[in-house]
Amino acid sequence: MIVAETNRLTISKFTIEDAPFFMALVNSPNWLKYIGDRNVKTIKQAEDSITNSHLKSYKTNGFGFYVLRLKETLEPIGTCGLIKREELENIDFGFAMLPGYEGLGFGLESSQAIIEIAKSNFKIEKLVAITLEINKNSIKLLEKLGFSFEKKVKPFEDNKELLLFAKTL
Repeated sequence: MIVAETNRLTISKFTIEDAPFFMALVNSPNWLKYIGDRNVKTIKQAEDSITNSHLKSYKTNGFGFYVLRLKETLEPIGTCGLIKREELENIDFGFAMLPGYEGLGFGLESSQAIIEIAKSNFKIEKLVAITLEINKNSIKLLEKLGFSFEKKVKPFEDNKELLLFAKTL
C-alpha cells in the first residue's frame, strides 16, 4: 500500500514479501556500523522481524517504517519512517539506504515526505532522531531537514551514547 510518492520514489508499507530486501538492508555495512546487528540472517527471521515490528507498528500506531522504491522499476532501495519507542518521549524518525543508493538524495526526498505525513496525517508535533556521533552523513541530513541537536542519551540496554536531535513540526 503506497502512502506517498516523491519525484523518484514510491513510499509504501512493508509486507512479508519485502523480507529479502529487509534482510539485505539490515545486513548492509552502514546499517551494521551505525544501527547495529539485528540478527536477521534468514528470510524467516526477516519475515518475523517485519511482522513483529513494522506490521505491529502500523496496527498499533497507524505509522511505522516504510519501503522506499524507485518509481521506474519498483526496486526497493531503502527505508524511512516513524517509530514509537518506549525509551524515548517523542516519536523517533529514521532512515537507511542500501549501499548503492546512499548519498544520492533519496534520504532527503523520502524524509521530507515522511515528515509531512507525520505532521498532516498523524498530527505529530515533535519528532526526534537518534544517531551515533560518528554517523556524520545522518547528522548532516538531519540538520538539512531542520532537526537540531538536543542532548546525548543512552536509551538502550547496550548503553551506547547517542545524539538526540529534535524537530518541532
